[in-house]
Amino acid sequence: MGWEEAGRGWGARALEWAYLNEPYARVANDLLFDRVDVGAGTRYLDIACGSGMAASTARRRGADVAGLDASEALIQIARARTPDGDFRVGDMFDLPFASDSFDVVTSFNGIWKGCEPALVGARRVLANDGRLGLTFWGRLDRIGLMPYFTKVIELSPPSHQSASMEQGDTGRVGVVEDMLATSGFDVIERGTVEAINEWPDIATAVRALAAAGPAVPAIELVGYDAFCAALTETLSPLYDADLGVRIVSELGWVTAQSS
Repeated sequence: MGWEEAGRGWGARALEWAYLNEPYARVANDLLFDRVDVGAGTRYLDIACGSGMAASTARRRGADVAGLDASEALIQIARARTPDGDFRVGDMFDLPFASDSFDVVTSFNGIWKGCEPALVGARRVLANDGRLGLTFWGRLDRIGLMPYFTKVIELSPPSHQSASMEQGDTGRVGVVEDMLATSGFDVIERGTVEAINEWPDIATAVRALAAAGPAVPAIELVGYDAFCAALTETLSPLYDADLGVRIVSELGWVTAQSS
């Protein structure tokens, strides 16, 4: 899938993604920003920035922020959230920024196994003493969203099934380390953090998860209504009358610097 097609997919339901789904990553944003020292005056870039949740958090810390995403619809929201940021639509494998432009580059669940060229680009735009931070899905048995991913894979065409499983392998110990080493980075730290999706009811949960990019090939194959019906059945056991839908998933994180 080319970046423009991916952008159309992720942007198809941009408002639902931005307001119902993206907040799950806030705890990971804060943790990683602490680890790579995002603060006043930091020149910061978020790759695959989505609707700019991470960038807006970095701006509140005093950073000068930029972001890149394939979706024009998501970038429009990012610009509204942080009007003085530099947000661009483009390909993460061909970053439209000058070399040595940033002190910190991050990507929250945006760079996966097989995306080493994006890491090479990140290294190019980082200053010599710059820092990189990444998150990715953690151990498979600790991903509360696994029923969702399983259903997406089941309903998707074979080509997307293979791609989803490839992405899921990113969190296996050694994979990210190898990706970084071949891209010119040395690992500083690696750890995990719990991310929580919270929705008041199943209907809202389904609406949120149907807006995520991984769902797009399945929706295109079976139709939106059929996808939502299948996902409703899958998620129903996770509903609690007192808490709504509350799903805890492990995210892995890593920080690195140029070799």
